[in-house]
Amino acid sequence: MKLLELPKRFLVGRPLRSERLGETFLPKKLALPVFCSDPLSSNAYATEEILLMLSLGGLTLLHLTPWIAAVVLALLAVVVASYRQTCYAYPSGGGAYAVSRANLGQSASLVAASALLVDYVLTVAVSVAAGVQNIVSALPALGPHAVAVSIGMIAILALANLRGVKESGTAFAIPTYGFIAVVLTMIAVGFVRILAGDPPRAESAPYGIEAGNHLTGLAVVLLAMRAFASGCTALTGVEAVSNGVPNFKPPKSRNAAATLTIMGAVTIAMFVGITALAMVSDVHVAADPGRLTGTPDGYEQRTVIAQVAGSVFGGYQSIGFFAVQAFTAAILVLAANTAYNGFPILASLLGHDGFLPRQFSRRGDRLVFSNGIVILSALAGVLIWVFDASTTRLIQLYIIGVFVSFTLSQTGMVVHWTRLLRESSGAGASMHRSRAINGFGAVFTAVVLVVVLITKFTHGAWIVVLAMPALFLLMKGIRKHYDRVDAELRPRPGGVVLPPRVFAIVLVSKLHTPTLRALAYARATRPTSLTAVTVSTDPDAADLLLKEWGERDIPVPLKVLHSPYRDVTGPVLSYVRDVRRNSPRDLVAVFIPEYVVGHWWEAFLHNQSALRLKARLLFQPGVMVINVPWQLGSAEVLEARRVPPADMTAVAVTTTPRVEEPV
Repeated sequence: MKLLELPKRFLVGRPLRSERLGETFLPKKLALPVFCSDPLSSNAYATEEILLMLSLGGLTLLHLTPWIAAVVLALLAVVVASYRQTCYAYPSGGGAYAVSRANLGQSASLVAASALLVDYVLTVAVSVAAGVQNIVSALPALGPHAVAVSIGMIAILALANLRGVKESGTAFAIPTYGFIAVVLTMIAVGFVRILAGDPPRAESAPYGIEAGNHLTGLAVVLLAMRAFASGCTALTGVEAVSNGVPNFKPPKSRNAAATLTIMGAVTIAMFVGITALAMVSDVHVAADPGRLTGTPDGYEQRTVIAQVAGSVFGGYQSIGFFAVQAFTAAILVLAANTAYNGFPILASLLGHDGFLPRQFSRRGDRLVFSNGIVILSALAGVLIWVFDASTTRLIQLYIIGVFVSFTLSQTGMVVHWTRLLRESSGAGASMHRSRAINGFGAVFTAVVLVVVLITKFTHGAWIVVLAMPALFLLMKGIRKHYDRVDAELRPRPGGVVLPPRVFAIVLVSKLHTPTLRALAYARATRPTSLTAVTVSTDPDAADLLLKEWGERDIPVPLKVLHSPYRDVTGPVLSYVRDVRRNSPRDLVAVFIPEYVVGHWWEAFLHNQSALRLKARLLFQPGVMVINVPWQLGSAEVLEARRVPPADMTAVAVTTTPRVEEPV
């Protein structure tokens, strides 16, 4: 409709021909912001999450921060190396789902898919909520409107991605590269000050932290495990590159692997730098700011990266501080873009395989998987609303799905390399090395998954533990439905035969041009018998119709169905059933004149009885419903305004050879 078409074209852009799909492929410089904004942005809060967990034990446990960060970085390096193998082995994309499907079976692949789908939704919700939290810290007046601002951010991200992958990559490149530049500059300035003997000092350095209850050895271990699990947020989004290999410019696998390596190196550099500066400047944060001791009245706790930037650049009024804050807020919001590229691609594969509605497998006007983008936005918006845009509450649900998919993907790759080694007699050392990398990665990520489950289950992760099996069963159910329908619709020998006779019925409300056209069309089909049927709810109107029918000498008998209760649908259904009952092997064709309107509001003024009747007739076996459209003047005017571009009217036609039947 014109009312919806204009804003859609303004916001999303003109449709693209399928032949232009190659133009949407990404070079590495645009692939980095598109696929890697999530793991890059995690540097804004990964160190903070470690410190927040360790602060539950007071200042005494903060010395564990470098060791926990080192383990997180080692895990990141292993996962990056493992997914490089996946990029080469499975260039069609799909990541953990494709690997598990090929090597571990259908059930394992659906577990991986459900984990990834849940995690992608959480990625959008957490990233946007965290970004808005940084915006609110700079503009406190927006605090009461955090939910609305977050949902608005999601809408902007959705529109940017609906315009196309390449356009979204161009739009997101500046914030992503800007964040990398300002953070690396902050780290460089900080280390220069340390070497010059003027180390930065955070505003929270003089404050203490009240410890919880007396910590036993086991409690310290559990706190360290929780800190490690929280720090593992640095790994979120790594798998998006392997999922999106088809979106890279050729050579796809090599470019994807190179992008993954660049992302890993930059992430490690920023994580090491921020963590080191946080330790040197004595940043003290607590999950409950009230547990900080020695703070002045009205003290508001800032994020770790904000305190580091303030201490390095000389205060919270410096240009450097504002640059870090601005780009941090931008990258946190744009981190959701990683999910906007992973979720639709994965959903398209699942739709193609019949585990999600097949509409997910079709590209939209701009050659992107529009349905996946819209559904992802809607689900993330619901999470934002339910959890009141609280990063603290949302992040407890995070990363479980990531490590489920990591573990299954690496296990599948071990099976993949083992099969190749068995099948190839002259296997080289590279295959053995690849299998060893994936094997170590599988064990490492499995251990981390157990740690994350233990430490986060009671803090909200149980929701994800329930959501994943529910999604698994839903996908199984959808596939079962498609299989059942395919079996039912599969052609069988002798399954389709010509009906002996066709009884045609034309529904008549009044004698006007649409009715005459329907009668003419029905006669042109040459049915065995043809009857016009009208339902009488007003005897005078029925008599008038019969009189006019006779005066026009229409060569089709008109049958009047009397309806004392003024129901139109019931009498027609009864009549059609009677015809079917008398001739069960014959076909009944019901012709319904229908108005085509040009304005949305006109639809409420016409065709309501016809729509209700058609909906009921469709469930009658042996009955065909034929709509005979009549364009009203408003529809013709609207159609005249729609002048598509010349390239959109070209249609390629393929015909099969005509086979002449013997006479």
